[in-house]
Amino acid sequence: MSTKPLKRLEIVGYGLGDMGFNFYWTNVSTFLLIFYTDVFGITAGAAATMLFVVKIFNAFTDPMIGAFADRTRTRWGKFRPFLLFMPVPLAIVGVLTYSTPDLGPTGKLAWAYATYLLLMTLYTAANLPYSALSGVISGDSRERTAVNASRFVAGFAGGMVVTAVSPQLVAWLGGDDHARGWTLTMVVWGVLATLILLFTFRTTTERVQPAQAEPSSVWQDLADLRNNRPWILLFFLALIIMGGITLRLTSAAYYFKYVVNRPELLATFVPAYLLAAAAGTALTPLLTRFVDKRRLMIWLMLASTVLSAAFLFVPSDEIVLMYALQIALGLALGPKSPLSFAMLADTADFNEWRNGRRATGLTFAASSFAQKLGTAVAVGVIGTLFTSLGYVPNAAQSADSQAGIVWLMSVIPAAFTLIAAGLMVFYTLDNPTMARIQADLAARKLSPTP
Repeated sequence: MSTKPLKRLEIVGYGLGDMGFNFYWTNVSTFLLIFYTDVFGITAGAAATMLFVVKIFNAFTDPMIGAFADRTRTRWGKFRPFLLFMPVPLAIVGVLTYSTPDLGPTGKLAWAYATYLLLMTLYTAANLPYSALSGVISGDSRERTAVNASRFVAGFAGGMVVTAVSPQLVAWLGGDDHARGWTLTMVVWGVLATLILLFTFRTTTERVQPAQAEPSSVWQDLADLRNNRPWILLFFLALIIMGGITLRLTSAAYYFKYVVNRPELLATFVPAYLLAAAAGTALTPLLTRFVDKRRLMIWLMLASTVLSAAFLFVPSDEIVLMYALQIALGLALGPKSPLSFAMLADTADFNEWRNGRRATGLTFAASSFAQKLGTAVAVGVIGTLFTSLGYVPNAAQSADSQAGIVWLMSVIPAAFTLIAAGLMVFYTLDNPTMARIQADLAARKLSPTP
């Protein structure tokens, strides 16, 4: 394992990969549900159910992909080959997902199920190894934090660009034909994402190698995770945080269309959050010099709880206040992504230190599973609430429907982040503990096996 500091090009090259992935993720999180209901013509209940079912099914493929990546051996390493071979198929299926064939109600729903499931599977097959790569790009915990900070700065920047530009591209490429506009928009994002991911492949290196000569069985790796308490806490943290974020991102389009009655503001509202989140992410390496990752995560989640709950009391005409709260939330939530991914790499170190086995891919895969499960729960909550409150697409909403949309932007995600803060109280891999673990691992790899 190289002990030289990472070069800036590698940190930047790795980070840019998440910009490419956000050309898909942000489109799906922000626009796919409203695309299905208001462009493709699927009912809100059917679309939300489809998103929920596919997310649940796809979540169970994550451990399989992670285990496969752990056992991949090529001249490029374990995880980097997926960045070479997956981007083109991912781009093709992204275009198909945002296509609108005239198949009738049942056929449209079947098309949505098939294309969205394939999109999420291919996305995972590229994104999960990319995430695991951050755990083997360096053995230094602070360098991992810097790498993940670079990743999420670029990711938030990509999300900001997508949210601001996608509606403009749809109008420019499709004119009055929004269906055609969305299909061509995904062609643009697919080409750009492919080029970026190939650049990430070219500029990165895998350095951290497991101590064991041969990989253990998948069942043994799963058993190790089951007994890894810090990892279990991060699993539920990922589920809860992603659920809360998805609630707000997905509901924002409905909020500005039906509550504020100014849908054009979405093109700046979500980017305002993403820009602030990128700033918060960029500050993460500096913050972790003075505050332990665990303590910092707790304070960030508590701040997010207060800020999100405050949104309940914002009048629909107080645009400046909406943006102020949104920017503050971005600053508070921005560091959580590099923190949680650096912590995941720490749990892989902890597992190797305790059991002599390392399964970085499966460690990150199970977290991806949790994130998708959290997204599925959020979409399920939205669909159930909309159905029960009588949501009607492209029409004036009832008072109950409007109130439900506001709760999805405020109190419900606030409850999610409050639970997340409580979970982190029990996380034990603080800075002194990780320093001892990493020194121990380094000593083992320098010493001959007895």
